[in-house]
Amino acid sequence: MFRSLGPGAIGIRASIVEGLELAKAADFQGLCIGIGAISKLVEENSADYVKGLFKDAGLKIGAWGLPVNWRGGESEFKESLEPLHASAKIAQALGCTRSSTYILPASEDKPFKENFDFHVQRFRPIGEILNEYGCQLGLEFIGPKTSRTGKKYEFIYTMEGMLELCDAIGTGNVGLLLDAWHWYTAHGTLDDLKKLTVDQVVHVHINDAPKDVPVDEQIDNIRRLPGETGVIDLVGFLKCLDEIGYEGPVMPEPFSDKVKGLPPLDAAKLTAKGLLRVWKEAGLS
Repeated sequence: MFRSLGPGAIGIRASIVEGLELAKAADFQGLCIGIGAISKLVEENSADYVKGLFKDAGLKIGAWGLPVNWRGGESEFKESLEPLHASAKIAQALGCTRSSTYILPASEDKPFKENFDFHVQRFRPIGEILNEYGCQLGLEFIGPKTSRTGKKYEFIYTMEGMLELCDAIGTGNVGLLLDAWHWYTAHGTLDDLKKLTVDQVVHVHINDAPKDVPVDEQIDNIRRLPGETGVIDLVGFLKCLDEIGYEGPVMPEPFSDKVKGLPPLDAAKLTAKGLLRVWKEAGLS
């Protein structure tokens, strides 16, 4: 696995070229991308040109967000589904075959079974298209209890529940976007992680949690930089991923006030520093 910068996840707006410069300067090993931006770059130049940019920077291409309006109405969904062929084809040509999206842990209008069936119906054709081009899809569960409190119908918020949805989708290429924050707030354990197989993990986010806040009172957008507090056992988390053979990107998503407003390079370096510390403690290179 490799340390991958996602500029937007730390409040940075950057082009692919700017992102590569930041990731290299901050000692990341890869760059997570926007499929729209990188597709435009391929169309204006070529896939070999883009691969050359990453090679020259000594960086790997990370994951990309799913560009489908799967939460919308049927017509909006179908309209956004067709362009996925072109996006996945470009991703295949570049060798960046990991895409991802998140699933809300509650609903105001759909009981659990209806919501489960809805997600299967939406993600099955997505999975089938991605499969045509050798791409995977990671689904992120949202763990905090505070994200479900007050909602009418509870939905999936654990790793086990999301894996059940992946199995029901049935295309064989849908697994987890595994976020350390959501694993922690859903009361996940290292033993849970050790039960995973490598094909069940598509993409990984990493972050820490505030001190002195009970786990069920943690709020989703109030997090900490990797290794900042030690509340989340990130060393154990990373060791488990290494043990199962995960080789994909690990992207910080700290939602941290410490990086807000910093110059882009300073924000990238501060984020990288904490990640590198826990990375080394986990015995990774």
